[in-house]
Amino acid sequence: MNKFYLGVDLGSTTSKAVIINENDEIIGRGITNTRANYGVAADITRDEALYNARFSVLRRKLETDFDNKPAYRKYISDLESVFQYEQFKVRLDQLGEELLKTCDTYFRDEQQRTEILQHLRTIRRAFKPRIKHDYLYNNLGAKNQFFRDIVSEKYNEEVNKLDKHLFEPLMTVWDKSISPAENVRIQFDFRELVHRAMDELKVKYGNLPDTTDDNSSLHFDSEINQLKGSFEHVAESLQSHIDEIAQMEFNISNMTGTGYGRALLPFPEDCIRSEILCHAFGAHAVFPNTRTVLDIGGQDTKAIQVDSYGLVTSFQMNDRCAAGCGRYLGYIADEMSISLNELGPMALKAEKDVTICSTCTVFAGAELRELTNLGEKREDILGGLHKAIIMRAMSLIARSGGVFNEFTFTGGVARNPAVIKYLSQLVRENYGDKIKINIHTDSIFMGALGGAMFARRNFKTELPTAKSRKSVA
Repeated sequence: MNKFYLGVDLGSTTSKAVIINENDEIIGRGITNTRANYGVAADITRDEALYNARFSVLRRKLETDFDNKPAYRKYISDLESVFQYEQFKVRLDQLGEELLKTCDTYFRDEQQRTEILQHLRTIRRAFKPRIKHDYLYNNLGAKNQFFRDIVSEKYNEEVNKLDKHLFEPLMTVWDKSISPAENVRIQFDFRELVHRAMDELKVKYGNLPDTTDDNSSLHFDSEINQLKGSFEHVAESLQSHIDEIAQMEFNISNMTGTGYGRALLPFPEDCIRSEILCHAFGAHAVFPNTRTVLDIGGQDTKAIQVDSYGLVTSFQMNDRCAAGCGRYLGYIADEMSISLNELGPMALKAEKDVTICSTCTVFAGAELRELTNLGEKREDILGGLHKAIIMRAMSLIARSGGVFNEFTFTGGVARNPAVIKYLSQLVRENYGDKIKINIHTDSIFMGALGGAMFARRNFKTELPTAKSRKSVA
């Protein structure tokens, strides 16, 4: 029987799970918003990692067929997309019911309640997702989009189309509905859901027209011709493989929890590890020559030095202030009324780096408004802000011992292109051009990966003692 190992990184803003096999290969990834409910976040991200692992195992089984039969690859890709679509629909329906229930109980004035209910029903119809649209997440971990972010963006878009007097009551309904809807774990039976997804594909491909119907709930890309005319044969050929994966039992032999909320995980005490240890171990596993690791997460920044085995030799950590971390960037995005994903690309357009006097979250809004009133462009303000964030991180790196050999950047903020730009500049300015900087598509999963690897080895390690490391800032 195959053995698998689970690592859960319960972060302050996002929770991640990774499943590895006995060769330390990642076969499953899960990620979700943490919000206020750590228990639900841990359950959801573990479920997502298990679903993802089944598709990963399926792809591995069919790997030799994919090169000769590209239609197989296309079918499995679309099947996983529709599988996610089906999950999304269930959560979306639950949110819709919560919106209507909140409206019915919150507004006492019958005329106002009737008006708001009417608009909510219209908004629900606009939520109907289509697979090719960006707000339906695909490629788990590739984009910083989660259920709340996806539906919030669409909800705001629809509300802004309406009369201004409706804005406040509709947003009140949203605020009171999203948390109850989001903080409920919905357990899906994989076999049932994957068969439902196969039925959806059969309807779409069974009588395939030359062009997609704009009114259809499901849309596919230009590669659709790979399956045209051969869908039935492909579906029948893959049926037994899909059924086998659906029935497969994943034996999680051991697990490790880490992250900001790790103490809240229902794991034995000896299955809990520091996020410093896990990020270091995960980064070293992907980049074996790594000697310096920078992790910028939701609420703290960590500069870590590791040895040739990936074990921590010293570190510095800023955990007393969220400035320069994911939550700070989220606050800046809210102040500027843009999405978090837009911050980095906008900062890359800066023609100069505006000097930021303080990166304190409390005073950020006031300083942003002051700089805007002085005529500074938003792009230039964001350029200066991103540079200030990295300068704080570089101070931690210097106090931890500097940069040696290869430098690896982990955490959710590693997805921000402007952060990467300024980090690369300052590392090379301070430590020379020979330093190799590693940034991986799985950077946000490094802590969970390290946790899974500790689970496979099932051994204990400790952080450096006060005598062997510099004091924590």
